[in-house]
Amino acid sequence: MRARRRLRRLSVPGAIICLLLMSALLRIGGIAGMAQALGHDPGDGDAAPSAAAAEGTSALLDAFRARESRLEAREARVTDHEQALARASAEVEDRLAALQAAEQALAAMVALADRAAADDLARLTAVYENMRPQEAAALFETMDPAFGAGFLGLMDPVAAAAIMGRLTPATAYSISAVLAGRNSSAPDH
Repeated sequence: MRARRRLRRLSVPGAIICLLLMSALLRIGGIAGMAQALGHDPGDGDAAPSAAAAEGTSALLDAFRARESRLEAREARVTDHEQALARASAEVEDRLAALQAAEQALAAMVALADRAAADDLARLTAVYENMRPQEAAALFETMDPAFGAGFLGLMDPVAAAAIMGRLTPATAYSISAVLAGRNSSAPDH
């Protein structure tokens, strides 16, 4: 009965204070137990650790050192890979620049060849235009109709008409068909 009265007398804050004090005592007891497990006497203060604790600490330091050496080795590998990638990237850029230079040189060469071919065609067309129509017609009779149509298409219409008038009807028809059909597949727009 007295215990009940005492509990009733304790207020809520008093009960909380009691619980906090008990918790602190349990924690202090737990710390002391851990210190004893590690080889420390809680009453010694800064006393030297026991041999078992020293071995545990030494093993822990060794583990940290081994991990550090593994991390350093890994970092060195990563650095090596980064350097290799940088070298490869530089090499790719150099090769790409060389390829672009070669492409430009090839484009210039193709343009030069196209210009030379166009010049050759223009000269040969001028030669056919300046020939007498019956001599040019004799040559056009032996040409493939598509080949002959190419020259006649480049010629001055008056010179082309003079040559076409001297061709046999079959050859003139074949060349006319090629000339008429050259642009038939081009879009209307």
